[in-house]
Amino acid sequence: MSSFFAFLKRMRFINRWSLMRNTETENIQEHSLEVAMVAHNLAALKNEYFGGNLDINKVAVIAMYHEVSEIFTGDMPTPIKYFDPKLRSLYGEVETLAQEKMLSTLPKRLQSVYKPYIVDAETLPEWPIVKAADTLSAYMKCVNELHAGNDEFKEAHDTILAKLKTLNMPEVDMFIEEYVPALSESLDKLNYYKI
Repeated sequence: MSSFFAFLKRMRFINRWSLMRNTETENIQEHSLEVAMVAHNLAALKNEYFGGNLDINKVAVIAMYHEVSEIFTGDMPTPIKYFDPKLRSLYGEVETLAQEKMLSTLPKRLQSVYKPYIVDAETLPEWPIVKAADTLSAYMKCVNELHAGNDEFKEAHDTILAKLKTLNMPEVDMFIEEYVPALSESLDKLNYYKI
């Protein structure tokens, strides 16, 4: 018996942004799907506009599994995770153990198939796109919260946007320009967007 999917189903119980007042909660299952979609799009932008040669489907799969360690660790808030280098290092060790635990829940013959996505993802050449997508997802959350009148996310918004600008990834800049403005529009206005 494998507990892999039983654990994956629990992702929906782990909320993000736990130290902040949210107008809308977000769990790591929802977040992982959004990051997979954003990463897929970023890779497509990179390939089509900036001479990239990424496997966009592989990028999406890496993104789907990028938070599975949090099934065991929970979502540690960024200010806590990066409070001290020693704490960050220890948390990194815990993340690695959690990734290995998740891998062990698969049937033996499938473990080598999933290992690159669950344990070794950060060593893959596609990882920077996935990490950028993860940061973009956080930025979009901030945009939505601010649009809903929640100033709790103002500092996070500004910090994350500044981080995105330092990535020097033209596909990220294009994503922000192309997609982010529509996040604050009403459904009625979205229906009138011209293609």
